[in-house]
Amino acid sequence: MKVLVTGACGYKGTVLVPKLLNKGYQVVALDTQWFGNFLPEHKNLNVIKHDVRDTASIPLKGIDAIVHLASIANDPCGDLNPKLTWEVSALATMQLADRAKREGVNHFVYASSGSVYGVKEEEQVTEDLVLEPISEYNKTKMVAERVILSYENDMVVQAVRPATVCGISPRMRLDVAVNMLTMQALTNKRITVFGGDQKRPNIHMDDITDLYIFLLENPQHTGVFNAGFENISILDIANMVTADIDAEVVVSPSNDPRSYRINSDRLLATGFRPKKTVQDAINEIIAAHRAGSLVDETRFHNLKWMEEKGLA
Repeated sequence: MKVLVTGACGYKGTVLVPKLLNKGYQVVALDTQWFGNFLPEHKNLNVIKHDVRDTASIPLKGIDAIVHLASIANDPCGDLNPKLTWEVSALATMQLADRAKREGVNHFVYASSGSVYGVKEEEQVTEDLVLEPISEYNKTKMVAERVILSYENDMVVQAVRPATVCGISPRMRLDVAVNMLTMQALTNKRITVFGGDQKRPNIHMDDITDLYIFLLENPQHTGVFNAGFENISILDIANMVTADIDAEVVVSPSNDPRSYRINSDRLLATGFRPKKTVQDAINEIIAAHRAGSLVDETRFHNLKWMEEKGLA
C-alpha cells in the first residue's frame, strides 16, 4: 500500500513514518519542514518539502491512503495567526479531501483533536457530545472533521480525536503537558503549574502512531474515535514527575478554563489496545535526557520557534 502522510516531519509523523516503512508500506512524506526533517532515508520513502496549502501540487497518483496530520498545532500557535491556521488546518484539508475523491484515493485518516469538545463538565466525554471549540485550533479541527466525514460514501473515512500526546520523538515537542513538566524538572529542578486542577486526557506517542496504522489496516471501523486513556490533572502529572525527579512544584493562578476528559470506549470496542502510559513517557524522557540524546531546543517549542523564525 502506498500512503501519503502530511505533516510527516512533525512530532507524530516522525515516529509514524518509520513504523509504516518497517511494515512494508511505501510512504510519501509531505511537510513544510519548518521544524526540520528528522526522517531516515529509506528506499520506500519519498520526502517532499511542500506547503499543504498548495493542494493542487500534492502528488496523489497511485496513493491508496492518506494520513492527514498537517495543521498549525496547539492553541497558542493557532491564535498567533488565525488566517494561516484556517488556511492550513481547515481550507487545505477541504481541498485535499476533494482532490482525494477525484483522484480515487480510497482511504482517509484524519487527525482531529480531543480539544474540539471545549470545556465539558461530563465525566464521560463521548463522541456523541456537542462540540464547543473555544480556540482557532479547535474550531478548524471541528470544521475539517465535518468536511472529511461528508466523504464517507466516497472513501473510507476515519477521524481520530487524540488526547494530548506524550513521549519521545526525533522531532520532539517540549510544549505539551507531560513532556514540558518533565523537562522543567530535569533542567530547572522546579515545575511551574498554572491552576493545576484542569484535567487533560493523555496518550503515549507509540499508541497514537500505532492507532493510525491500526485504522489503515482495519477499514471496517469508520467514523469518529476518541483516543485517550488517562485523564489526569496537570497537578497530578507534576506530582508523577517529581516522584522520579527531585524538583519542587510551584502552583500559580491561571485564567485557562480548558479542562476536558475523553472516553475512548468506542475505540476500545474495535479491539485496539494501548500499550504504554504517561509514566512510560516520563521514564523515557528522563532516560533520554540523562543519556544526552534529548536537550531543550527552541525548535521543540512550536510557538517560540514560529515567532523566532517569523513563520506565522
